[in-house]
Amino acid sequence: MSKTETNTQYDASSIQVLKGLEAVRRRPGMYVGGTDIKALHHLVYEIVDNSIDEALAGRCDRIEVVIHPDASVSIADNGVGIPVLEHPTEKVSALEVVHTTLHAGGKFGNGAYKVSGGLHGVGAAAVNALSEWFEVTVTRDKGVWFQRYERGIPQAPVKKLRGMKGDEPTGTRTHFKFDETIFVGELEY
Repeated sequence: MSKTETNTQYDASSIQVLKGLEAVRRRPGMYVGGTDIKALHHLVYEIVDNSIDEALAGRCDRIEVVIHPDASVSIADNGVGIPVLEHPTEKVSALEVVHTTLHAGGKFGNGAYKVSGGLHGVGAAAVNALSEWFEVTVTRDKGVWFQRYERGIPQAPVKKLRGMKGDEPTGTRTHFKFDETIFVGELEY
């Protein structure tokens, strides 16, 4: 069998290295199965899976999913809340690490989650990368914390909005709008 000659050159300079969430935005199908309505639903499932994991761990008994008139979706739970304090090696909030770094999450260790679903350590970051905007509010560590991202990029560091009130429950609320430059066509939930 003979090799077919091509005009394309394949050498060391042909190897691309994608940083951060760039790979997710460039090849969404590898993370959520495409750019169609099923993939759009997959975005919601990934965040809901995180809340279900909290319930399976016995830390959550309420999950609320809302589809808003602007086609954004919010998912809220009364779980323990995604950690917000500084990550020991990354030197930014663990909340930011979870949402901007592939393969970062609490499902790799031995203790936090015995049973879990979704794309382990990829789901929240992939949804963030594929969203026009993505906001997360966490109640834990004596405060209500917030961070906003646009197309996967933090718009500011994690901010403490206020202290927790009395017996205010802990939890995580994620609110995002899919990126219409990635998910195209007549898409409705």
